Amino acid sequence: MGIVEDILRLKKKRRAVILAHNYQRPEVQDLADFVGDSLGLSIQASGTAAGVIVFCGVRFMAETAKIVSPGKTVLLPDMDALCPLADMITAEDITALRREHEGAKILCYVNTSAQVKAGCDMCCTSANAASVVKELARDGSRLVFVPDGNLAEYASEQAGADVVSWGGFCPTHTAITDECIVEAKNRHPDAVVYAHPECTSEVRRLADRILSTEGMCWYAREEKGREVIVATETGILHRLRRENPGKRFFAATEEAFCPNMKRVTLEKILQALERMEPEIVLPREVIHGARRCLRGLFMHRS
Repeated sequence: MGIVEDILRLKKKRRAVILAHNYQRPEVQDLADFVGDSLGLSIQASGTAAGVIVFCGVRFMAETAKIVSPGKTVLLPDMDALCPLADMITAEDITALRREHEGAKILCYVNTSAQVKAGCDMCCTSANAASVVKELARDGSRLVFVPDGNLAEYASEQAGADVVSWGGFCPTHTAITDECIVEAKNRHPDAVVYAHPECTSEVRRLADRILSTEGMCWYAREEKGREVIVATETGILHRLRRENPGKRFFAATEEAFCPNMKRVTLEKILQALERMEPEIVLPREVIHGARRCLRGLFMHRS
């Protein structure tokens, strides 16, 4: 019996559901019950009868699944699969921002720890950041956006509202430069360019569409052109190619590679199901605070 069969056998025994983020290894995506973005996966898992969630992603994603489904056991196959962007801000930083910007609303990107979410007023995704900023700014409130500076800049531009940005960044997305896009366009002149809003403003200006990972997958199905240059982590190419066999997808650069996203392997998934660990455990008060922060997000999903 092979490792995939062993995983499927244990998955059934544990009443588990396996989630894989769009940036995961191809073999992990192929094994998963659901493949998608972090919030979407957490919501999908909450609607299943599974008592165990195996989240193939990075830690903040598994924490989000626990926040959404506190009664389920959430396993992260590699507890060292971290997100450098999420780790650029802490709960202590949020407390300091409250003092520095008294009266301001603090909006956090979903790419943050559970503790950070618990200290913020509201959460957003890359898909709905602009609409959330626009709504929060309607009453004239000052806004602080954490932690991604590029997404904050993009949301501010789209919403026509000023925000105070924490200035964090995703190393994988900032590895994609405007020179990468120009070179890719020279190689594939008929291709359209999809860029993630975590990319720099220079890259975003060269893009035909600025999209979340799920937005990329949706538009790829509708895209009339047959060639697409993708400016985000290269793991998404596997899903795009699998779902759109008649189209060609090219990485803006092979340097857009997140080693943390590739830490999860089939062997680690099997081990997690065998041992029922590593498990995501969060204090009750953190879950409560983070759920409050996430609550408004469900009304703005897009």
